[in-house]
Amino acid sequence: MAVTVELTRFRTVPGRTGDMLAARPAMVADFRADRAGFLGARLVRLADDEWLDIVEWRSAEDFAASRAKGANRPGIAAFFATIAELTGDEQGVRVDGGEEGR
Repeated sequence: MAVTVELTRFRTVPGRTGDMLAARPAMVADFRADRAGFLGARLVRLADDEWLDIVEWRSAEDFAASRAKGANRPGIAAFFATIAELTGDEQGVRVDGGEEGR
């Protein structure tokens, strides 16, 4: 199966960027513990106080199952609570060899 990539652009609640960054490790740990098919995540700071979260999943089905769970664990909920708005949400499939180069 091809690796599914989730691309989510967002802005934090004003004044909560530090909280978002502090919550990030617990969110990733909760994903590793609770989300089948979670491969990893990267967070990118963009211009204009916007962020891009790049999350990789073993399959589209694993990604869909994760979405259905929502913020079901404390670390995930704490991270999500710092988000003021989603400015983009897409998914795609890696074409550069999947797990290679990680």
